[in-house]
Amino acid sequence: MTAPEFDELLDAVRRAFGSGAGAAATGVRPLGPAEARAVLGDRFAAAVTDPALLAELVPGQEVTGALAVAGGGRHALVYATGTAGGTPAAIAAGIEAATAHLADTVRGLRSEAAVLDALHSTGRQLTAQLDIDRIVQDATDAATKATGAEFGAFFYNLIDEFGESYTLYTLSGVPREAFAGFPMPRNTAVFAPTFDGDGTVRSPDITRDPRFGKNAPHHGMPEGHLPVCSYLAVPVISPTTEEVLGGFFFGHSRPDRFTARHEYLAESIAGYSAIALDNARLYERERTLASELSRSMLPVAPPTPGLDVVTRYLPAATGSKVGGDWFDVIALPSGATAFVIGDVVGHGVTAATVMGQVRTAIRCYALLGLPPSEVLRDVSALTGGLFGESFVTCFYAVHRPDEGTLTYANAGHLPAILIRPDAGPEQIGEALAQPLGVGAEFPQRTTAFPRGADLVLYTDGLVESRTRDLTLGVEWLLAGIPAVLAAADPGPAWDKLIDELTHGRHDDDIALIHVRHRGEDGA
Repeated sequence: MTAPEFDELLDAVRRAFGSGAGAAATGVRPLGPAEARAVLGDRFAAAVTDPALLAELVPGQEVTGALAVAGGGRHALVYATGTAGGTPAAIAAGIEAATAHLADTVRGLRSEAAVLDALHSTGRQLTAQLDIDRIVQDATDAATKATGAEFGAFFYNLIDEFGESYTLYTLSGVPREAFAGFPMPRNTAVFAPTFDGDGTVRSPDITRDPRFGKNAPHHGMPEGHLPVCSYLAVPVISPTTEEVLGGFFFGHSRPDRFTARHEYLAESIAGYSAIALDNARLYERERTLASELSRSMLPVAPPTPGLDVVTRYLPAATGSKVGGDWFDVIALPSGATAFVIGDVVGHGVTAATVMGQVRTAIRCYALLGLPPSEVLRDVSALTGGLFGESFVTCFYAVHRPDEGTLTYANAGHLPAILIRPDAGPEQIGEALAQPLGVGAEFPQRTTAFPRGADLVLYTDGLVESRTRDLTLGVEWLLAGIPAVLAAADPGPAWDKLIDELTHGRHDDDIALIHVRHRGEDGA
């Protein structure tokens, strides 16, 4: 209905109110969307008789008749304040009769729009995920609900670390125990179109399908299997490689339950699932590569006379921030020991590669016997030339047992934590210089590191997260260190503290060095 046509409708209603005996004064009040929904619902016209509602819509007037009408995207209330001729109910009935076919069409379009909105919402949720387990379960739940199936299953293929394929499945509508005793479905005549990616199979009664029941040992449903009459199966095919990633299977105990609409919805969710699985598998491959690359370049801390050294490296447990953190423990020709902790800005394979090169450069300069300030200065110059805009934070400390000292320099990294005997944790080296690749001068400091002292170096993944401020995380770390120091074995104590600080949900790498000056072996 166009705007002029709607105006003509309003005039016609006003004339109907004023017809017959009496002199009815009429008015028109526009209705907002919420008001129109409350009064009209899906109708084009409706009489309004509730006195309280009329007093709210037309305050200060005694309304003798009112009719809400819709058309052309507009809504209005036509009302009379005198003796009305035509009754609102009769006028509404006439409008409804004249527009009945339009009302059916509008209801159908609104229903279709609601289905498409729900489908697109499901697609957005699926394709925003990178966790494969969550993707397949959410997809199974959404598709089972959309098709009205009594139960649904999603069988999907994964590749293990040896390159071998294996199949997992999710369920919706029934507990997992309902299928725990059955083997994985085989590539039989019924299942083949799905597992081979040939297309959708929809049957009003799968038990009457000529392909059903042809295979030993069950010749149909295994004993104890949930009854399946209506059957719908949709392959999930990668849009990039055209590989069959898996398949949805839906069942209902009654016949002819799945329609062409259900088939369309299931195929649409399968398409979104394929995109989501493609993204998740690509992400997982890169994340695994970055993690393994980082691990392969991390050293094993060498035995150091007079010192107990605990190291930890944990790749990000969630998110994509893998590949930039590292630690190193370097036995120097002079008998001193260098301790290094660092973090490359950036993540993924690129960050892991940069990390490996920076770590190697630091080792080379360290073995030349250069002091911390010169090691960081030379590496910074090298980093700025090799990696363009990349930069690296790094804390570099050297313990000299003959002097009982710790000399350190800090290139934009978090401060170290020093705990001297009979003293609480102290942060050292804070804000001494800019990161490698940016800074040019790296002042060094020397402090006593006597027998019984401890040194802790760490990266920000231990203390910072999306839900926790860095300052608060450092406070929690400082509060937890005394329990680590009191433990007979600091390794398990650190594992416990790391878990308490991160709850296993750290979204960045964690690297850690804890040095305890034992003071034996003449040190």
